[in-house]
Amino acid sequence: MKWLEIIELRSVESNRTLLESQLQSLINEVNQEARQQKIKVYSHITVETDFSIHLYHDSKEADISGSPLGSRLASAFKKFGLVNHSVWVERHNGS
Repeated sequence: MKWLEIIELRSVESNRTLLESQLQSLINEVNQEARQQKIKVYSHITVETDFSIHLYHDSKEADISGSPLGSRLASAFKKFGLVNHSVWVERHNGS
């Protein structure tokens, strides 16, 4: 089953360069630990302090509360601002 965790961050930090540097450091740490998972980071096109972190999973089952890694990231990002953590399951036509 393919599933996705999305961690959205609306930061209160006004220094985007510093925030991006801190986010990239955290993502690099995670990438070294989680070679089985694919992680991508997006930034909002017009709101400089909004970010979306996507964790892609392929496993037998999706965890409705998210993965331990997703929960850890969501918790770590709370120091930067408002965080929303959600889990999505890939849908197939006809299923």
